[in-house]
Amino acid sequence: MFSAFSSIDYESIRANTPAEMAVKRLNGIGEALSSLDISAIHSRDDMARALWTLDTADKCIRMILTEFRSERTKDVISQAKSLIDLIEVARDEVSTYRGIVLS
Repeated sequence: MFSAFSSIDYESIRANTPAEMAVKRLNGIGEALSSLDISAIHSRDDMARALWTLDTADKCIRMILTEFRSERTKDVISQAKSLIDLIEVARDEVSTYRGIVLS
């Protein structure tokens, strides 16, 4: 399951600056989240897995922001904020499925 993240650290090693490394890691989280198909939620387990994925991604983003605290460039902050906003939208969408899945 974590194979989607295996290339993130390898790619970030080739970054020229710490800020580039942070952006590459954030991009990797975005790529992993892009495979999340909310329309494929048909059961409580699917919903729990989607929410777990979103929560994990959110925590990873916040860890990156903490790890690269001194390298928070406009690009890093913008990318992180964009991902966090998309996670919130996805959580809202998953919540709308709650009534459908539970009925």
